[in-house]
Order: sequence, then C-alpha cells, then structure tokens
Amino acid sequence: MDRLTHFNAAGDAHMVDVGHKPDTARVAIAGGRIRMRPDTLALLRQGGHAKGDVLGIARLAGIMAAKQTASLIPLCHPLALSHLGVAFDIEADGVAVRATAETVGPTGVEMEALTAASVALLTVYDMCKAVDKGMVIDGVRLLHKRGGKSGTWDADVTAA
Repeated sequence: MDRLTHFNAAGDAHMVDVGHKPDTARVAIAGGRIRMRPDTLALLRQGGHAKGDVLGIARLAGIMAAKQTASLIPLCHPLALSHLGVAFDIEADGVAVRATAETVGPTGVEMEALTAASVALLTVYDMCKAVDKGMVIDGVRLLHKRGGKSGTWDADVTAA
C-alpha cells in the first residue's frame, strides 16, 4: 500500500469504506512499558500501593479503553470485539504490557490493541505518580497483526 487510506482523492479526511470487505478473523497485539524507580516498583510488586491493585485496575482501564477506541480516534470504525486481553510482566526497571484484541469483521483491531496498551500504561502512571512523577512510558507499538487482505505482520523485535 502506497497511500494513506484516510484521505480521499481530494485530500480530505474520510472514514474508509469497509462495507465491501469480507469478514475475517482479526487479531492484533500491542505492547509497551513503563519504567520507574526501584522503590515504586517494589510498592507495585508487593501490592502495598495506597490506591489498591495497580495492575488489576490498569487491566480494566485498558479493556474499557479498547471498547471506546472509535470514540477516541476520529476515523476508527466501531468494532464488536470478541476478545480483549491485557497482560503485564514485571521487569527489572518497570512493567511491560501486552494487549491482545480480537474480532471477526471487515477491518482490523490494531487501534484497539494500541489503545488498550496505552491506557493501561497511563493508568499505572496515574496510580503511581504520587510517589514517582519521573516514570517513563515508552515503546508502545504494534507487535503482531493477523487477518484481512494484508495477512500476518510481525514487528522486528530487534528494533525494540
């Protein structure tokens, strides 16, 4: 593909017409991470945060956000998600997230997966900012997509 699909021939922004496309199983996985101080990570790991279960709440926030993607990003199609999962891995200097979005339909779920990962990380930041305002969210990107005309795509893991 050699053009931006959200612009018509006149250069005006428009919602892409997917009405003629067949329904196919679609999967997208997005990831990212939040880096934090060791003492902040220890609080999160021990569940000793005053606001409660940080990762549990961040998981719910990611799921809820994915369901609202079309309301947040102007030209996204509203999708019926068949599955949305948000998983975390505690790392040496922070937390990594992987969000998996699935549907059967005429358009992909990349934006839903990216939205879930982003909002989950923002929620971790929000819940921990009282003790660590210097946290850094980075590396949010699409890791994998499957389905549709373009088939399967995987990110170059050496580029992370």
